[in-house]
Amino acid sequence: MTLSFRFASTLSLALTFSFAVLATSGATARPQDPQIRVNEAQSPLAGASDAASSAQPAEIAVQPLLDAPVTDTQSSRLPAASLAELVDQVEVPETLSPDIACLASAIYFEAKSESLAGQLAVGRVIVARTASGRFPSSYCGVVMQHSQFSFVRGGAMPGIDHASRVWRQVVRIALIADRGAWKSPAEGALFFRAARVGAVAGKTRIARVDNQIFYR
Repeated sequence: MTLSFRFASTLSLALTFSFAVLATSGATARPQDPQIRVNEAQSPLAGASDAASSAQPAEIAVQPLLDAPVTDTQSSRLPAASLAELVDQVEVPETLSPDIACLASAIYFEAKSESLAGQLAVGRVIVARTASGRFPSSYCGVVMQHSQFSFVRGGAMPGIDHASRVWRQVVRIALIADRGAWKSPAEGALFFRAARVGAVAGKTRIARVDNQIFYR
């Protein structure tokens, strides 16, 4: 049976979850690291703390965030045993809502070369931002916010081959992130940056996933 994201109201209630509102500090964005606003002056203590909290990808495990699987009420399919299995179960709809398209586009441009866990972590950052009260309340608002994502130029995104396998995969990840159907390795993060960039001052490091480091 194929997976559907049209849920009965009772299942929708089961899938409802909340995010903690996290405070953010003022900063400036580095051109090479647009994903997170980083203080230009790095503290030696911040660097030491960042290194001490390092987590290698092999140490990170993902798991279901909610007890209820992302499926319809008539499905007899058991909950997925892994994120990869869940991705395989997700049916890509013919038409995406603007917000899901924005969420998927951000995952595509920021993490299409990362693992499924890395893609999910980026998606969940955007979801968490919408619930934080510190950022716009829609996915498109978060993604298009000025100076946040380098792939947004002049208020527009580059084109995407929507027929590609990679796009269909990130759409599935976006749907999973939107529903909170699988726990991100960096759940609760509001920021991320490339691992090649220096440590971040004033933020709490959560995890490293592939080539990205996540903070709240």
